[in-house]
Amino acid sequence: MNISGNPKPVVVGVDGSEQSRHALRWAAAFAAHHRIELRLVFAVEVPVDYGPGLTGPLYDLDMLRRHGETVVSEAAQEATEVAAPIAGITISTDVMAGSAVAVLRHNSESARLLVVGSRGHGAFRRTLLGSVSTSIARHAGCPVAVIPESEASAQGAVVVGVDGSACSMDAVAIAFDEAARRQVRLIAVHAWSEFYRYEARSTMQAEGEAVLAESIAGFAEKYPEVQVQRVVVEERPAKALLDTAAHAQLLVVGSHGRGGFAGMMLGSVAQTVLHGADVPLIIARPAIES
Repeated sequence: MNISGNPKPVVVGVDGSEQSRHALRWAAAFAAHHRIELRLVFAVEVPVDYGPGLTGPLYDLDMLRRHGETVVSEAAQEATEVAAPIAGITISTDVMAGSAVAVLRHNSESARLLVVGSRGHGAFRRTLLGSVSTSIARHAGCPVAVIPESEASAQGAVVVGVDGSACSMDAVAIAFDEAARRQVRLIAVHAWSEFYRYEARSTMQAEGEAVLAESIAGFAEKYPEVQVQRVVVEERPAKALLDTAAHAQLLVVGSHGRGGFAGMMLGSVAQTVLHGADVPLIIARPAIES
C-alpha cells in the first residue's frame, strides 16, 4: 500500500473540540503536502432519548445541523490557513446524521486516510483515549491517523515497525513516503522478545536483521534520499516502538502482523502503541477497493 498514489481525499472528523483541532491542523498539512482534497466531517448525533413516542421533540435537529455547518465552516477556514504556506488545497465538507463512529466509518470507505484526534498524554491515555478514536482504529476502511494534543517535533524522525508481514510492508511504504516528503530520517524497528526464548539470541538477532534488510531493500532503492537507521532489539515490540518514537514526528505500524508484532490486529501490541504514543500515529489498515 502506498497512500501517496491514492487520489482519494484525506478525511478528518471535526467537532470543535481542542483535540479535533489538532487533528484538523495535522490533516490539513498532510493534504497540502500530498496535494489532495481534504474532507471535513461532522456527525450530528441524535441523543438516545430522542424519537417517536415522546410528547414532543427534545432536540431541534435543524439546530444541531446548523451547529455542525458552523463547526465545519470554521474548521475549513483554519485548514486553509494551515495549508497556505505549503500548497493550496481543495476542501469539502460533510455534515451527516449519525454517531461519530458510524459517520467516520462510512467516510473511511472512500478515503485515502482517516484522521481523528485523541486526548490525554502518556499513562493517562490508557483511560482517556477517546472511544471514537479506538473504535475507528479497529474498524476503519482505510489507513487511520490518530493525532494527540501534544505537538510533535518537526525535525523528528519517522519511525516504522517492521516484521516482514504484508501489513508491515504497507506500513513501510507509508513511512518511506512520509520521510521523503518531510525530508527527515527513517528509523525502521524490528523487535523480538522472550517469546522466542527457545532460540539462541544470536540466531534471533541475525534473523531480525535479515527480515529488516529484506523489508526495506526495495524502498531504500526507490527513496535513495531517505537516510535509514535500522534498529533490531530484544524487547517487547510495543515498548521498542514507543521508546524509539519518543521524539519522533510520526510513528507508523501495520494493523496486524506476525512474529515480533503478533497481535497488531489491534490486539495487545497495537492497543499499547495506540494508547501510549504521544506522537502522531498512522495505522496502516487495508483500504477498501472502490
